Amino acid sequence: MRPIRKLKTKYYAKEILKYLLLAGMIYIAFSSPYFTFSLSRTIFKNKKVFRKKFTNTFWYLKKKGLLQFKKQGHDVCIALTKEGKKRAGKYQIDDLYIERPKKWDKKWRIVIFDIPNSSAVVRNVFRRKLKEFGFYFFQKSVWIYPFKCQEEINFLREFLGASKRQIQILEVSQLEDDHFLRKTFKV
Repeated sequence: MRPIRKLKTKYYAKEILKYLLLAGMIYIAFSSPYFTFSLSRTIFKNKKVFRKKFTNTFWYLKKKGLLQFKKQGHDVCIALTKEGKKRAGKYQIDDLYIERPKKWDKKWRIVIFDIPNSSAVVRNVFRRKLKEFGFYFFQKSVWIYPFKCQEEINFLREFLGASKRQIQILEVSQLEDDHFLRKTFKV
């Protein structure tokens, strides 16, 4: 059984990695003693997190090889390593979801893909994310969804390194016999 302390550190590490990926780099000025505290409040959404835990999480990430610290004059630069960027990108994909609008625009989004066997891992990850998003499995590599999802699919395609030829998104205003789909999606 894992100790609770380790789990919290890993959760905080995940949050810090995601924010650092968004920010790119952070320069910490030694002249600002309140920087760490204000950053921790921003990252942890105003939850009470002790300064020591926050600092320990940074050192945990450095020890794991996900962060690097560089001194530049009176400032310290904290940046993600290559492995850190990869891990932070994975966390972004895990948190990715498609918002369901209140009103349906009466268009179907059809995602078709042809990812070769040599990229079976990419294909399986993509298929799993489509299931998580709530897409309907129509045929072997054809999935249907009633709401806008272009940005999410493009982000996923880019993250997985697939091309536009491998993953296509079609927007269709008319689909033959779509009653069962309307019933499935409750639109």
